[in-house]
Amino acid sequence: MSHLAAFIREQRQVKPILLMTHVIYGYPSIEDSLQMMRTLLTKEVAILEVQFPFSDPVADGPVITHACHQALENKPSLAQCLLDINALAEEFPSSKVLLMSYLNPLLQFGFDKLAKAMAPGVSGVIIPDLPIDQHAMLKPLVAAKIDPVWLMIPAMDTARIKMVSEHAQGLIYCVSRKGVTGKSSDSTTAKQVLSDTLNELKPLTDVPIALGFGIASAEQIQEIIGQVDVAVVGSALINAYIEGGLSAFSDKVDSLLAA
Repeated sequence: MSHLAAFIREQRQVKPILLMTHVIYGYPSIEDSLQMMRTLLTKEVAILEVQFPFSDPVADGPVITHACHQALENKPSLAQCLLDINALAEEFPSSKVLLMSYLNPLLQFGFDKLAKAMAPGVSGVIIPDLPIDQHAMLKPLVAAKIDPVWLMIPAMDTARIKMVSEHAQGLIYCVSRKGVTGKSSDSTTAKQVLSDTLNELKPLTDVPIALGFGIASAEQIQEIIGQVDVAVVGSALINAYIEGGLSAFSDKVDSLLAA
C-alpha cells in the first residue's frame, strides 16, 4: 500500500470522511495562494491539492478557469511551485500535498525532472487530460513513490474502470458527474448513475476513493459519508475568497471541516 493510501486509511479510522481542498498556485498572487495553503494546512485539512495554472484547463469550470488565467499573469514557475509546496509538506507532515496540472506544463518540464522535484514532499499528481491508456508515461513518478491519481467519470466503460483500478495506488478521484468543476447535479438520475459507478468500482480495488466536482458545503459532504473516503472542494473556496478575502476563505474552511 502506498504512503498516500496508508495515510488515508489511518485517518479514516477516526474520521467518517476526509477533506481535500483545491488551491491554484499564483491566484490571486503567489503570496496569497501560499497563505491560503498555509491556512488549510494549519487547520489540518487532510489533503491539499495544488493546481499549477494552465491557459486551457478543460476540466475546470468558469471560477477555476478565471483563477488560472489570473494566476498566469503572475508568471508562476513550476520549479518554484514544487519548491514551495515541498516546503509546506515538510512543515505540515500531518497532511498530504498533491500536485494537479494539465499535461502540457508537465511535458515541458519533463517527467524524470518532475519526479526529482516532487520528491520527497509531494505525494501524488493529478493530470485531468492524461487518459489511463497513457499510464506508462508516469513510470518515473511511480518509481519515485509518487502516486498518479486517476480520474473516473460516472457511467465509465467497465473495461476502463478495471484499468483504473489496476493502476491506481494512492487515491482514485471519481467526479460526481460529467462536465466541468464548480457545478453540481442534484438530479435523481445523476445520483443513481454515480452510485452505480461507485458500486462497480469498489469490489475491484482497495485504494481509497475521492469524490469531487460540485461539492460546496458541509451538507453536501455529509450526504456522501459512507460512499467515499474523501470529499474534494475547490470552486467553493475560491468563491469564498472572491466574496470576502482570506477571512471568508478561512471561515469557509471551518464550515467544511465541521462536516
